[in-house]
Amino acid sequence: MRASPLVLLDANVLVQAPLRDTLLRLAEGPQLFRPLWSEQIFEEVRRTLQNQFGIPPNRIARLENVLREHFPESWLTGFDALTPRMTNDDKDRHVLAAAAHAAAPTLLTYNLRHFPPAATHPWRVTAVGPSAFLKALHQADPTAVTTVLHQQAADIRRTLPAQLRVLHKAIPAFVVYFCEVSSISLPAL
Repeated sequence: MRASPLVLLDANVLVQAPLRDTLLRLAEGPQLFRPLWSEQIFEEVRRTLQNQFGIPPNRIARLENVLREHFPESWLTGFDALTPRMTNDDKDRHVLAAAAHAAAPTLLTYNLRHFPPAATHPWRVTAVGPSAFLKALHQADPTAVTTVLHQQAADIRRTLPAQLRVLHKAIPAFVVYFCEVSSISLPAL
């Protein structure tokens, strides 16, 4: 069995619960990739959930505990010395440093402009958006991705089209692609 590819998850993809759930299910169940993040990245998640979404600290602590329990190997440390060597956007240098330190070839983020190829390629890292990432996972293993999406919908008592409608807000290009290749009609968006 070959090792799952390493993927550094930026805070912005961990903030949105439906997307986070989809990604972590794909990492945990079929193990299509191994997710990585750092304390600094989770601190950004914490601040965003609390300050922008009004999520109470006890719910954020619960999320952190679940992540530590289910993904203990995902928490990166030891990359601080690399951070000053990064040439991408100042605010996100710690993110690229964590990916480089872990030798993660993929950095999953909505904020692609903060990770231009000139800054990422010397470290053998490619920044990818969530829709493109999920499309690539589906193309590599359509059965696993489809099964996870069905299970995710069932676990929260939704139909698959209803769950895809929720996911459309976070990953519209992937949802459109998935519906086309799966011959699924979405309810009105």
